[in-house]
Amino acid sequence: MGHCGLKITLSGLGWLPTLQLIRHGSKSVTRHWKPMHIMRQKLMAVTEYIPPKPLDSETCMKPRVILPKEETGYERLLLRQVKQTFLENKMIIVCQYNYIPGNDMVLFRHRLRKYNIHVKFFPNEIMIPFLSESKYKNLLPLFVERNLLLVSMETKARETLQVLKRVPQINMLGACIDNVILSKQGFVNYSKLPSIVTAQGETAGVFSLMTSHTSRLLHRGSVHLSSLLDQYVQQENEKVEGKADRNIS
Repeated sequence: MGHCGLKITLSGLGWLPTLQLIRHGSKSVTRHWKPMHIMRQKLMAVTEYIPPKPLDSETCMKPRVILPKEETGYERLLLRQVKQTFLENKMIIVCQYNYIPGNDMVLFRHRLRKYNIHVKFFPNEIMIPFLSESKYKNLLPLFVERNLLLVSMETKARETLQVLKRVPQINMLGACIDNVILSKQGFVNYSKLPSIVTAQGETAGVFSLMTSHTSRLLHRGSVHLSSLLDQYVQQENEKVEGKADRNIS
């Protein structure tokens, strides 16, 4: 592309400047395209930037589709047994189960069976769905690892603790007695309470004491009233006898 130059000249008598455009011609382009040398082509191919591949594959990026699992007949049977266990038993104790030799486990069951306490094993895959939809959902945090249940139709808290002291591999986590959820310490405190028969006897003794005290208070009032009346009658009789003696004299 050409370029223009500006030239100022003085003309005539008035010394007025005039503008004159001078155009210079542009140089022709004489450079032509040449193919790249073979060694340079190899160097460019070797040093070409290759972006790294993503760390996560496409299968990891896409969410996995989880199909609904169909219940088998064995799972339905276990679920029915779990519902029946929580419905029929008044005392349900959740324990953490560690490895115990077979003979020790048999002896443990035998000691509990003396007090009409039974051992139940249910997998967490059955217990968690049942508890999440029932009124016992507060027991869910206890079912993490291997667990077992100690169930009984009676509340044998003291006897259960005596048997558990001999088996350190089984740790009590919590309990449910008469539809009331208790912690481990709460269960220990419950075991220290007197039995129902003893509590009923103590209550009956308190009521009988109150009744006897009430009757004694009522009887005391009547006795006091009768003594006052007797004293009044005696005073009146003394007055009458005194008047009679004065009249005679």
